[in-house]
Amino acid sequence: MNLVVNISRILVGILFIFSGLVKAIDPLGLAFKMQEFFDVWAAEGIMKGLMHWLNEQALMFSILMITLEVVLGIALLLGWRTKTVSWLLLLMMLFFTFLTSYVLFSGKIKACGCFGDCVPLTPIQTFVKDIVLLVLVLIILSGRKYISPLFRGNGNGIIFLISLFGVLALQWYVLKHLPIKDCLPFKAGNNILELRKMPADAIPDKYDYIFVYKKAGEHKEFKVDALPDSTWEFAERKQILVEKGKNNVPLINDFVLKTASGNDTTEAILNTPGAYYLLYVKDISLLDKSGEDQRVAGLLAAGGKQIYIISSERKNTEERYSKPATSGEPVNITVLNCDATALKTAARNNVTLYLMEGPVVKNKWGGNDIKNALQ
Repeated sequence: MNLVVNISRILVGILFIFSGLVKAIDPLGLAFKMQEFFDVWAAEGIMKGLMHWLNEQALMFSILMITLEVVLGIALLLGWRTKTVSWLLLLMMLFFTFLTSYVLFSGKIKACGCFGDCVPLTPIQTFVKDIVLLVLVLIILSGRKYISPLFRGNGNGIIFLISLFGVLALQWYVLKHLPIKDCLPFKAGNNILELRKMPADAIPDKYDYIFVYKKAGEHKEFKVDALPDSTWEFAERKQILVEKGKNNVPLINDFVLKTASGNDTTEAILNTPGAYYLLYVKDISLLDKSGEDQRVAGLLAAGGKQIYIISSERKNTEERYSKPATSGEPVNITVLNCDATALKTAARNNVTLYLMEGPVVKNKWGGNDIKNALQ
């Protein structure tokens, strides 16, 4: 039993640390996934007020969840405060198992984001993983007397505190800049236009169609190969999913750039020859009052660089970037509309600058780092 418990402890500890760290490099990604759950539950009428509040606090809960995963994994490997840690691990695994089972059996959410964007898992894989972990945590809880502290004295507590501040510092750094490891479709080197295309090995969904006709107050369904005569009047057509396809969603499937008149200009912009810049702005109200983003955008434009501002708030964005550059000379910068959901994937920081060459992302800067584009 001693061997089984300690093997379980090592496996669970390592997996919790890995799971936490792989999400700590992009805490906003987990926050967006949490918001997806809250939105679905609110739409189902489950405590709408609470769901809306949780949605607003998603980033805080994301940081808390990531931090708990890492420090509990560290504490488990150290054999420190085993009773408290074991119960907390059990509560977390029950919660995770509930989430993954909801993803698997409801079909309303594509993935739970357990390992972030860097290690994508299918719903069935995440569910099985959590069941196995739940069993291992139960073994640890029942056999915690076999676990001994790794160090004597205050050594375990000091390592725990170092890990706590370390994971918080990592997340703080990423939120101020960009993810240390970019696993998103818009990472440097990727061709956005190519990733908007359907994968070559895509298998489309298969549908059957039922036609509803009416006559003398009676509604009746007919198959496409057995339609009624002209005495029946067409009422509606029903589309029924017969077989779910595979790999039939492009990696980038909701990224559309629109002009002020509402025209889709995505292909035209991304086929711009040579180098140009895309400045993504998610929330104007949260921008730094120092105006660093305005200064950089203005200087790039004044220096003859082609730059497009991409935002979901056209009016406020146009007002902000129509102001003169640092040189005092007005500059003409085009503002393009993009869906707010797509912006969450394209721009992890509230202000993110891309250096583009045609449809290829050459470099990215977030937050205060955008000034590096001037060098």
